[in-house]
Amino acid sequence: MNTFFAKMRGGADVPPRPGFRHVALSWLGGFLAIAAVAIATDISHLPLVLGSFGASCVLVFGFPESPFSQPRNVIGGHFLSSLIGLACLTLFGAHWWSMALAAGTAIAVMQLTRTVHPPAGSNPVIVMLSAPAWNFLLTPTLLGAVILMIVALVFNNIPKERAYPKYWF
Repeated sequence: MNTFFAKMRGGADVPPRPGFRHVALSWLGGFLAIAAVAIATDISHLPLVLGSFGASCVLVFGFPESPFSQPRNVIGGHFLSSLIGLACLTLFGAHWWSMALAAGTAIAVMQLTRTVHPPAGSNPVIVMLSAPAWNFLLTPTLLGAVILMIVALVFNNIPKERAYPKYWF
């Protein structure tokens, strides 16, 4: 039992702080991506903003080289997680256990399909709390994620030291 608790102490050093340029690019990328989704919402009068997109921006602009930040993961993870949330909501209703089932299932499906995007893990919870219609899968989930990716593709390739994405499929 002592070993169990000893593992919780950690032991590694805190990662180094990123340079100012990287922080500034992360800030600007996140600002532009959320602005693009919000402006598209205003223009189209369609709901395109999803709370988990803010966390997606942390990965896509702060850690663009991460597997979690690649377009396959961002779009696929958001889509599959929202789909699972909507299926569980439809089949079982909004309960603590159906929310937990949807979140756990979304994690497993993202792992099995190699589309893990941690912010998308919150989509089933968002679905259960807001009880949206099935069109939630298209707007905001899919169209919003695509807009984020368009901004990421353009913005992350402007700096000479960045190349985005690392892979598609």
